[in-house]
Amino acid sequence: MTETKIKAALIQLHAGIKNSDGPAISAALTEIEALHSAHRAELHPQLEHFLSGRSYAKALAYLGGVDQLSAKPASPPGGCGRGGKA
Repeated sequence: MTETKIKAALIQLHAGIKNSDGPAISAALTEIEALHSAHRAELHPQLEHFLSGRSYAKALAYLGGVDQLSAKPASPPGGCGRGGKA
């Protein structure tokens, strides 16, 4: 139940960042920090580590939420945009 709430807040955080929505980012961070603080002892050690380090993308990946992010690679396949040609 707690992990579901954390996952939802992490998804809201990502959406807020994507939309440059300051109030949404602030609300999501507040929720994440409150849930982390209240349930720290019952979280899986790896998730606790990610949340303590504010590695929110890693925490979301751990919770299986990566597929919900429409993340694109920083560079196209083949590396530097050269299509793998030298």
